[in-house]
Amino acid sequence: MNKCAILEGLLFVVGDEGLTLNNICEILEVDVKEAKEILMELKKIYEDDSRGIRISFLGDAFKLTTKKEHKEYYQKLINVPRTNTLSIPALETLAIIAYNQPITRVEIDELRGVASANMVRKLVAKGLIKEAGKSTMPGRPNLYKTTHEFLDYFGLSTIDDLPEFLPDEKNKDEEKELFTSIYKEEN
Repeated sequence: MNKCAILEGLLFVVGDEGLTLNNICEILEVDVKEAKEILMELKKIYEDDSRGIRISFLGDAFKLTTKKEHKEYYQKLINVPRTNTLSIPALETLAIIAYNQPITRVEIDELRGVASANMVRKLVAKGLIKEAGKSTMPGRPNLYKTTHEFLDYFGLSTIDDLPEFLPDEKNKDEEKELFTSIYKEEN
């Protein structure tokens, strides 16, 4: 197996969380020296001008990041009108953040039932949400909350102007029926 290709996939999957050297050693079942060699091989591949990403060491983790020299194009992407509309997953993520802020990405994932790292990253890039400190949970993950741009985008004066969130009445009835079944146990 090509461990360099595996590492590339791993770095892509973990996104902005990245992988520590110890993570890489453990997952690839290699020693520190071999892990560093694999990292350097992949890093060298990304240094080529034909590549748009690179490996960065940020905090205590290795992460895939974009190249700084392409920054102006990434900025254009954010400002292109057709990409400025919000998808259903983006709206879903925004609603979760708006009604539960401040909230961690892991809590967003739990509520959505899917990974939200990329969506959170896109919403931060669009300026609709921002980091609002660190949680007291293990690992001290970032907390996210909505921004003034969020309020402007949806025409709200304050976050209190959001419509009241009411649980789906149909689901309440279904839950109730589990306990008030028409079937009775025989003695």
